[in-house]
Amino acid sequence: MDPCGRQQQMTGRETDAAPPSGTQSIERVVHLLRVVASRGRSGMRLGDVTAATGLPSSTCFRMLQRLEKEGMVERHPLTRKYALGPLLYELGLLARPRFHLAQRCEDTLASLAERTQDTVYLSERRGLEAVCSARALGEFPIKALTLDVGIRRPLGVGAGGLAILCALPAAEADEIIEALADRYPKMSTLSANLVRAAVAEGRERGFAYLDSAVFPGTAAVGVAIPALAPTAAISVAAIGSRLDEARRLQVAAELQVHVQLLSRLLGDPMTPPTEAGG
Repeated sequence: MDPCGRQQQMTGRETDAAPPSGTQSIERVVHLLRVVASRGRSGMRLGDVTAATGLPSSTCFRMLQRLEKEGMVERHPLTRKYALGPLLYELGLLARPRFHLAQRCEDTLASLAERTQDTVYLSERRGLEAVCSARALGEFPIKALTLDVGIRRPLGVGAGGLAILCALPAAEADEIIEALADRYPKMSTLSANLVRAAVAEGRERGFAYLDSAVFPGTAAVGVAIPALAPTAAISVAAIGSRLDEARRLQVAAELQVHVQLLSRLLGDPMTPPTEAGG
């Protein structure tokens, strides 16, 4: 090989090994924090973080070490799992949301939980993900606790996120599904094609439905909030046996009535949050 060829080969290796730029580094950190946040308070082991991010284990470890030092993640002394750290909580106290949706939906969620006896979730869209921003528990003894407040999942993994996709224009929903195609199998039993089929079915019947997508034996029904579509949705989750076809339609009807009423109240900025019940 001539010197020029050797130089080109060396240059290629150096380029491949070059550290990411400042913007790429920020993107990596944010992506890593989102991955850790996806497990909520239960945390994630290093191997799980590596698998979910697609980054080398050594890179993940170095990043997590630095984030732990800065207080953005913390590692449990016994389980060695990583979870979000105190600095993020402290910064969150200063964040001022544009719209206190969870507060204004509180009575609606409580009413749905009382009427269905199951677990009710509020999901809000954040980019390509849906974040659980509120939850209300029904009195049925076996509860489908599939989400904690603050958990985020790709749109389509969960009935709330699926309902948001159903409310989006078809072209935009398809772009989102395509962008998330690699993430679906990592977090659920879904694929991009299965999500597309679920969106098509949801549009046709007027509500989203998923069965055992993340947790076996659990199912959920979701409906987007018309006044906020396609940025928020409410869903009801239960053990699968409680959401057979007949009861699924009943729960969907309850959801549709509640979100219509909630939409009217949300459309009136003077309506206090305590009046947003159903």
